[in-house]
Amino acid sequence: MTISELIERKQRQINGDLEEEDDCREKFPSVGPMLATKLGGFCNKKLLLKRMPILHWLPTYEANYLIEDIVAGLSVGLTVIPQGIAFAVMANLEPQYGLYSAFMGCFVYCLFGSCKDLTIGPTAIMALMVQVYVGGLGVDFAVLLTFLVGCIILILGLLNLGFLVQFISMPVTAGFTSAAAITIASGQVKSLLGLPGRSNEFIESWLNVYRHFGETKLWDALLGISTIIILVLLRSVRGKWSMVGKYLALSRNAIVVIGGAALAYFFAASGSNPFSLTGTVTPGLPPVKLPPFSTVLNNQTVPFPEMSSKLGSSIVALPLIAILETIAIVKAFSKGKSIDATQELIALGLCNIFSSFVSSMPITGSFTRTAVNNNSGVRTPLGGVATGVLVLMSLGLLTDTFYFIPKSVLAGVMIAAMFFMVEFHAAAEIWRTKKVDIIPFVVTISACLLLGLEYGMLIGIGLNICFVLYMTSRPGIDQALFRTACGIEAMVVKPDQSLIYSSIEYLKHKIVKMTDKTQVSVVIIDGSNVSYVDSTAAKILASTVDELVLRKCSVLFWNWNRSVKCTLLRLNKPLFYPLFKYGGLEHLGNEVCKDALP
Repeated sequence: MTISELIERKQRQINGDLEEEDDCREKFPSVGPMLATKLGGFCNKKLLLKRMPILHWLPTYEANYLIEDIVAGLSVGLTVIPQGIAFAVMANLEPQYGLYSAFMGCFVYCLFGSCKDLTIGPTAIMALMVQVYVGGLGVDFAVLLTFLVGCIILILGLLNLGFLVQFISMPVTAGFTSAAAITIASGQVKSLLGLPGRSNEFIESWLNVYRHFGETKLWDALLGISTIIILVLLRSVRGKWSMVGKYLALSRNAIVVIGGAALAYFFAASGSNPFSLTGTVTPGLPPVKLPPFSTVLNNQTVPFPEMSSKLGSSIVALPLIAILETIAIVKAFSKGKSIDATQELIALGLCNIFSSFVSSMPITGSFTRTAVNNNSGVRTPLGGVATGVLVLMSLGLLTDTFYFIPKSVLAGVMIAAMFFMVEFHAAAEIWRTKKVDIIPFVVTISACLLLGLEYGMLIGIGLNICFVLYMTSRPGIDQALFRTACGIEAMVVKPDQSLIYSSIEYLKHKIVKMTDKTQVSVVIIDGSNVSYVDSTAAKILASTVDELVLRKCSVLFWNWNRSVKCTLLRLNKPLFYPLFKYGGLEHLGNEVCKDALP
């Protein structure tokens, strides 16, 4: 075929003037070559560099980066040590398990993580979820849950399913984060006031405070409230006094914990004990061993299948929450750069799997510590190694001093951190930008507070999907009337999106309704914006043509692209083929006049 013939054929394709014998058969993609390409990609250098980001930044690492990474890592370490102890207590585990959870993720993420600022470790939301699901079952269930969470996240990453997080909108994410912060802070009020009882849900926490408010311990309450005030004041000096203010703000958690422990030790040395203390923290490094695939509960051996069934929906809920937290943090600190969600899933999955070998509870990205890392000027993920080393040193050398940390101080640390996780600014931004989006935000917060975090998040996601489905089922339809040169009045109808099963009935209803109203003799459906139709849409379009013919109204399909045209021709070629017309409006008017001639 000559070049001129190819050009002529291409032009005929554009104008839709190919002969009837033009091949419109649908061809399936060749599975063999596609699989060969995908499988071949597992064994090349490019994929290795992509899946181990350390191979990118380590060869270009500069000596002057080391000091900045170490300073940032130590700042994060001083934050994670008191937080880790507080999170373990919240999760109804012994305090040392918070520290066991705080170091392995730092080492693994240094190898596989792609965001220099992100720190992986225990978080308040994950601790709360662990308490909800395994608070009464024992530490073996928490460690096994860490392993299972890691496996599920890793599988999602290897299957390139990172795109699924795109279906969780910003209003739902902001609502979930805000509700989690409110729930966590509410659960810490009892420890802040020195009250008895154990509660983790929003309503339960405040009912517990109401019932036992008369038992408030004055010294615990004074110390806890003072801790919150000091933390807020120290946070406010980060932009003042140059470097002194900066590092006072960054190390504020460590300052109040050390101060609280010193005060408790002073009172203990003088023979009094006015505060509720953390108590004994088991010294030494955690044993490196396989996760517990069986355990003993109530003097009975519980095998792996039964352990998994007892964990129930947490095996699904915790991976989703961990992914949501991590991806949201990476997006926030990416500064406009594109992120590799799949790589973050792989890194997070491996962090949990390896952490389960050192008796960790489930871990994920921490917004608070990531902000500390960023504000400290971290240059590369190597800063996480300094954090991990500091945590290991504290386990080996400082556990005796952890005994004197007052519980009200840890509660104050948690509550102060939660203040800044409630996304008031996000609510204002959503309202200013698109008021209807405030509905999933408010519904997510309300459902999380009243029904629990996991159910609230699912309700929020479900509501958001309903919004999307509604919008796709109601395409915008432009309508215009024009009179041809021969005096025939026609109506042009132009949908603004592709047509699928959810939207085609609405389009048919609107076309028939507008035809009855205008009493035109020709309806022209402009397919310029239609790039795809499914089998249901094709069937309904055929019935639309039949419906209009019964009303003595002819139909033309104007400027539809070839792939959509072929879909309709495969359904009913005799019906659709004569209806396709192409070209400008004047040419279309001539076609209408030509079809109208007897």
